[in-house]
Amino acid sequence: MLVLLVNAGPPARQALTSRLVMSLLYPTLLLCVSGFFSNLRPSEPFFTAFLMGPDKNLTEVQVRPTPDSVGRLGLVQVLQLLFSDFLCCYRCQPLLAWSLWWALATCGYFQVLNYTQVLWEKVRPSQDYDIYNGYVETLSTLLGALAALLVGHLPVCWSVWGELSLSLLSLLMTLCIFGMDLLDNIWTCYSLYVLFRAMYMLLITVATFQIAASLNMQRYALVFGVNTFVALLLQSLLTLVVVDSVGLGLDIYTQFLIYGGYFAFISLVFLGAGLHKLYTRRRSEQEGGSGDETLSNGAPNGNISSS
Repeated sequence: MLVLLVNAGPPARQALTSRLVMSLLYPTLLLCVSGFFSNLRPSEPFFTAFLMGPDKNLTEVQVRPTPDSVGRLGLVQVLQLLFSDFLCCYRCQPLLAWSLWWALATCGYFQVLNYTQVLWEKVRPSQDYDIYNGYVETLSTLLGALAALLVGHLPVCWSVWGELSLSLLSLLMTLCIFGMDLLDNIWTCYSLYVLFRAMYMLLITVATFQIAASLNMQRYALVFGVNTFVALLLQSLLTLVVVDSVGLGLDIYTQFLIYGGYFAFISLVFLGAGLHKLYTRRRSEQEGGSGDETLSNGAPNGNISSS
């Protein structure tokens, strides 16, 4: 607009100037009028005086509650809503199972991720050898992203085999951690670390999908927030007990033995859950089949009697 104003002739310049003034004047006047009438309104609404009339039998506290009481009431209502949604979400057994794995596995994953550099330093000191830790971190991230992309093409019915798949892959993650701890070879540590991260990213993608599929969109933040909070709480407790000098203060090799045992515990928990689920499913199918057979055998008698 300013460039046109400079380059234009006198008549065009006058027209552009008037357009510029009007474009600035109109919103300015609108804001001034709005501010004037907003300050002109009465500070005490007429509805309050109407409710406090002699025929309404209402007290001033009821009509004009204090800010503290309003805040407490709102907080109580929010907490009640969150708690009811929390119970409603975690009563769903598949969602509870995937959320439990999410919290437990994320805790162990972050511990391995945070302290694996210390383990590599013990296996291959950086002062004496060339190290490739950064390359390994990059490669593990890329392969983990590739695994997360390809997991959707796996022919697995996660609603049936989900717990057993979690158990099997958690067992493989256990073996990776034990291998990094016990095999004193940096290239083996690198390879097992890449495999460990790829399996975690594959499973966390499946877990995210399974949890989201069991919820409506309004509850995503609640469930994922609770799962992440539990994971970080467990990680803090594990760090305090295993790593910190206030707790046991163990060396790095013993720490990784504990992390491997931690994932072995996760594998056993979901192995039991998966076997129980398969047993219950097969038993219900057998009972349903026997019920159908009884119904089909009893149908002709019913037809004869009715005739």
